[in-house]
Amino acid sequence: MSKLSIIFNGTPELEYDRNKPLQDQQLLYLDKMDEKMDAGITIGDTEVASPDSNQRTQFVAANLAHAIKSNQEPAMASLCSYLAIRMPDVQQVIIDERNDGIEIEFNFEPVDENVVLVAPPKKLN
Repeated sequence: MSKLSIIFNGTPELEYDRNKPLQDQQLLYLDKMDEKMDAGITIGDTEVASPDSNQRTQFVAANLAHAIKSNQEPAMASLCSYLAIRMPDVQQVIIDERNDGIEIEFNFEPVDENVVLVAPPKKLN
């Protein structure tokens, strides 16, 4: 499957089509995101000086949740692009808000594309 779906609180929010290539400037922006994260990130209450790829994707997904909640479409697009490009095998990012924060799950299993969604996700590219 060439699509990445973002599910937020049980609702399909975004869909990224990996068959549509990013422009060079967009790819450079993703590299700049990595450079910024090289300086360290905060996940929850934990400072991570040298984040690995798993910590980076958790951080990006948490920021994506914030962007969805505040309807920041440019941020949603770049964060979703990051996850789609850096995690080419992930099929869904499932984000659920909890009383004590958010829960993020990465689904690598094939998703049935014939399932009809109640609310169609926003197309990002």
